Amino acid sequence: MADNLFDKVYNPDVLSCLANLSNDEVFTPPDVANKMLDMLPQELFSNPNTTFLDPACKSGVFLREIAKRLIKGLEKVIPDLQARLDHIFHKQLYGIAITEMTSLLSRRSVYCSKYPNSKYSVSKFDDVEGNIRYKNIAHSWVNGKCKYCGASKSEYGGTKRDGMETHAYEWIHVDDLEEIFGMKFDVIVGNPPYQLNTGGSIESQALPIYQKFIIQSKKLNPRYTLMIIPSRWMNGGFGLDDFRDEMLNDHNIRVLYDFIDANDCFAGISLSGGVCYFLRDRDNEGLCNIYTNKGNNQVSHSKRYLLEPGFSTYIRFNEALSILKKVKKLGEDSFDKLVSPRDPFGLNYYENGSERMFKKFSPVKGNNDCEIYYFGWQRTGIQYANKSYITTRKDSVHKYKVFISKANGAASNKIPYTVLSKPFVAKPGSICNMTYLMIGPFDSYEEANNVEKYIATKFFRFLVSMKKNTQNALKKVYELVPMQDFTKEWNDETLYQKYGLNAEEIEVIESMIKPMDVGSDLNG
Repeated sequence: MADNLFDKVYNPDVLSCLANLSNDEVFTPPDVANKMLDMLPQELFSNPNTTFLDPACKSGVFLREIAKRLIKGLEKVIPDLQARLDHIFHKQLYGIAITEMTSLLSRRSVYCSKYPNSKYSVSKFDDVEGNIRYKNIAHSWVNGKCKYCGASKSEYGGTKRDGMETHAYEWIHVDDLEEIFGMKFDVIVGNPPYQLNTGGSIESQALPIYQKFIIQSKKLNPRYTLMIIPSRWMNGGFGLDDFRDEMLNDHNIRVLYDFIDANDCFAGISLSGGVCYFLRDRDNEGLCNIYTNKGNNQVSHSKRYLLEPGFSTYIRFNEALSILKKVKKLGEDSFDKLVSPRDPFGLNYYENGSERMFKKFSPVKGNNDCEIYYFGWQRTGIQYANKSYITTRKDSVHKYKVFISKANGAASNKIPYTVLSKPFVAKPGSICNMTYLMIGPFDSYEEANNVEKYIATKFFRFLVSMKKNTQNALKKVYELVPMQDFTKEWNDETLYQKYGLNAEEIEVIESMIKPMDVGSDLNG
């Protein structure tokens, strides 16, 4: 009876259906939840004293799947089924829902009733929450931002949100976590919300919050932390520098599963940069078992620290380590020294507002105008702008340079990658807005042309891919690329030979990166 209890109640499995919803607050499929739970020592599910917490309940899938394991694992310890159920649901499983709707869904999933004090609940509680609570928490506004999560008051405060969820998640909006349930936990497991809208100007970007759930969880010092989050933290993400540094240097993270394409974990979900889940073991330090799912049932494995000695960044592909070490061995300068920050010529494109800035462009060239490129991925947006608008890199205007879109419009998490949009050589007298980055400047067309061809190599874009796991490709993604002598023309064959790559290493690059054809016509 114990083995069939949940099978009889859930038919069909509504959680599998919900897992396919496209939303930033992604529901975890039951099979993924079970793969994560398989990472834990299985004796935990035979111990009547083990306690579990999901601080970000959506569907209740983690608590439900844990309950199944406990029901079976405690069969000999507590033979009577009802007594076993009462013990598990009252003493071992706890959750904090992220919204009122998910609290009802989670209770329905776990207790077989959205009201655990009803006669339909598999274990009777005295109140409507049971051990899955939801509190309507208010943000704490300081200078227009929530001091706990960073949410914008303009987006999540005020009367316009009356009757709507505040998204002030309880787990990250309290100072004393032990006050919530009055206890610590052996295992904290979950799939937290990923981001909030910061509001404000067009330049604003979504604010990640998943890291706050992990930071809070570690404060309770559980034996095991098991979370599934976006992989963007590995080499990017807005405001994640401190979190990334903490994660990469945490030798208690013992297992990491990384999915390059989030669809291989969450079917039907588009999540730039992929998704990962990890196990942190409080009491055991050591090397991390890293599994990288590259799609098409290709999974590579290595046992190493997240931060490889000698590197300042996470190396996402296990096969890339030997290549990077050979490149690093020559001690060459980084190519990123040639790459501008965004807004290369200081046009303050976003600060002034796109419409206002576009009004400063003209299809007709004036006496003091220069050519301006402003449609990054198309290379067709060319007008004229007065030189007086230029505030930085004025000495680059009358030299050759290479422009490349800061975002790859054809970005994909599927291997092989394009990685970057096509670069092109820009002639003297031309500038760009912050749709592009500028590489250079160069005194001659030949140098700029050789740079363009270098960028087009699979070798170059492979090294960029080590740091680029979102659509954006800002200056920092070029840090692992070595500088070359650009009086020479470079192609993959000469680069493979220069760095002494063997056939296996060459095959890694060739299989991961799509070819790119470039043409240096200077666009007229």
